[in-house]
Amino acid sequence: MSTEFAEVATATGSIRNPILTGFHPDPSILRVGDDYYLATSTFEWYPGVRLHHSRDLVHWRALGGVLTERRLLDLSGTGDSNGVWAPDLTYADGVFYLVYSDVASFASGYWDPQNYLITATDINGPWSDPVPLHAHGFDAALFHDDDGSSWLLAMSADWRPGRDRFGGIEIQRYDRASRRLVGKARLIFDGTEVGLTEGPHVYKRDGWYYLLTAEGGTSWEHQVTMARSRSLFGPYQSDPDGPLLTSVGHPELRLQKAGHGSLVQTQTGQWYLAHLVGRPYTPLGNCVLGRETAIQQVDWPVDGWPVIPGGHPADEVAMPDLPAHPWPEEPATDHFDAGKLGTAWSTLRRPATPDWVDLTSRPSHLRIFGGQSPVGRQRPSLVARRVGATHCSLETVLEFDPADHRQLAGITGYYNTANWYYAYVTRADDGRRTLEVLSCDGGRLTAYPELSRDLGAVGRVGLRVTFDGPTLRFDYHLGEGWSGVPAEFDATTLSDEHAAIVVDGEPAAWGFTGAFLGLWVQDLGADGAYADFDYATYLEH
Repeated sequence: MSTEFAEVATATGSIRNPILTGFHPDPSILRVGDDYYLATSTFEWYPGVRLHHSRDLVHWRALGGVLTERRLLDLSGTGDSNGVWAPDLTYADGVFYLVYSDVASFASGYWDPQNYLITATDINGPWSDPVPLHAHGFDAALFHDDDGSSWLLAMSADWRPGRDRFGGIEIQRYDRASRRLVGKARLIFDGTEVGLTEGPHVYKRDGWYYLLTAEGGTSWEHQVTMARSRSLFGPYQSDPDGPLLTSVGHPELRLQKAGHGSLVQTQTGQWYLAHLVGRPYTPLGNCVLGRETAIQQVDWPVDGWPVIPGGHPADEVAMPDLPAHPWPEEPATDHFDAGKLGTAWSTLRRPATPDWVDLTSRPSHLRIFGGQSPVGRQRPSLVARRVGATHCSLETVLEFDPADHRQLAGITGYYNTANWYYAYVTRADDGRRTLEVLSCDGGRLTAYPELSRDLGAVGRVGLRVTFDGPTLRFDYHLGEGWSGVPAEFDATTLSDEHAAIVVDGEPAAWGFTGAFLGLWVQDLGADGAYADFDYATYLEH
């Protein structure tokens, strides 16, 4: 959480965007009474579906994730930027409904998007076993009509070459009593001329059904569009004034990629749109922070179309007419004193179970048992947190006694299996314990033997990774003060744009996540190696 934004909001009477910094895309916003919740996509990271909570739309606290165990989500083998896409959080008759897509692929026009539904009477759970829904397309979302019926919306995928892979928005009834879909799915909206129509949400107001969608793809052409109909099943007329929100054509804006949003009405009748944005380091350049969550005020006259002033994402928006409700500031240092990982942490492709994330064997330490290599997609051992600012760092102290070159432990700046930087402790062939650096760019490994450092008999090794705008650096501490690894690395390779895969004639396969700072342990021979981390300090500079 970025307390600087909360301070700005309190001082100026406005909300500073983005409200959730770093990798927090596809926001689904919900109000229940006086409480506001935001659910965001998590892709290949556990816990799946990240939640935040607010009482004033200004100050947000992390609640952690919903899908914390394999019963709810199995990400073993999941590819980069696959997994949990675009969750949808709704509430009806005392029950929270969470719909999420587990996307298995997005190459060659295929997605394999299995959709699931879970429920709970408390936002903190426990959550029910997943109900499998259809796999017609991703971005599934529920709409609860005022007659008590519920309806599942989704984009309709079409795999056939030469066809529009985004085949429009479809709807099908969901029977809450029997917990299953009933009747046939029907197509209700083809989208506008912008195309790539996805992210549907329906809102009923003044006798109209308003259909909010995301269009233009998830990069620079992204936008939020609105259509409406007197019938839930259409026909839907698009807003004649164009998109509700977009950054298209304005590379000078600080907030780019504005799109994929959802609406909420406050207790006092005001409307806001939560939506994703990206903050490129240069105009239309790489977004190391990934896709973040911002919010805009919406004017919605009776019987009229909703309007965002200017139609572009504003850096600051007016605060709602709600009492301020700040949360206690999160400490910069995690001493690993709790029995489970804090809400800032995520784990890659497997939940943080005690068999590899051990917070009890050695009090006030995080013991990580080594996992697979950087390309392993079943049992990696990476505990990481989102990069939330252009200038930030993660610092730790490591104790690790590797047996050989197959055992490594250290600190990383990470994007996906093909793009990362790693400073680690290992054992050289001659038996020396060494600190080394390795990088991966587009799947190409580079070693830096000239940067290797003999650790001698030093037992505790301090490590730090720093994001300094477009530059990434490593530092180490062997008991006599911090020293810099004499090299600077390109941080912009840890970005959605750098990770993109483009095949002629197919939708661009962008990276969809964002950069992470993490603690990484590898035991490539599966010999039971582990490393102990004394603390982890995250700072935004």
